[in-house]
Amino acid sequence: MRALKCLLAGLVLLPACGLLSGCGYNQIQKKDEAVKAAWSEVINQYQRRADLVPNLVATVKGYAAHEEQVFREVTEARAKVGQINVNADDAQSLAKFQAAQGELSSALTRLMAVSENYPNLKADGLFQNLQAQLEGTENRITVARRRYVEAVQDYNGYIRSFPVNLTAKMFGYKVKPNFSVANEAAISVAPKVDFGTAPAPSPAPASASSAH
Repeated sequence: MRALKCLLAGLVLLPACGLLSGCGYNQIQKKDEAVKAAWSEVINQYQRRADLVPNLVATVKGYAAHEEQVFREVTEARAKVGQINVNADDAQSLAKFQAAQGELSSALTRLMAVSENYPNLKADGLFQNLQAQLEGTENRITVARRRYVEAVQDYNGYIRSFPVNLTAKMFGYKVKPNFSVANEAAISVAPKVDFGTAPAPSPAPASASSAH
């Protein structure tokens, strides 16, 4: 009797599974997981950058203690980022998160620019190491953001297509918000971190030959 029930259940479930697969349910699942994985990498890289801030501030402060405004801006921007509990599926929450990260980027740019006025700071081994870490992290953030944008675009395009859109609606899958990029090139170019290289001096003009 039990064997008969199992057989009947199988006969019912097999067509249902085939129907779901044919309507894109499995692919929706895969693409949704890809978006989540890409988002986790974005968060990890932003957190890596935030973790560098205290040591950067402390190192710069050792040579430029009177740059108090810059230190305050960086510290406040980092604190603001840490207070945001972002929900990547909510457009307003994502926009707020992006704005806060943008403020921290700007504050860090100003902090690194301070080194231009302090040769001893630029020569400090710890500062150079932190600078290299920050530059590498900014590059990883750029890559992670681009991959997330691509994953969301792929997911959104898929669940909008027919007949997958019917399956998505049935199971409550909605279009996801994405990072907004004012300058399309910004998503593929990491911000410059090294402000320590002075421009090469222009060659001196050749002296005019004296007339004899």
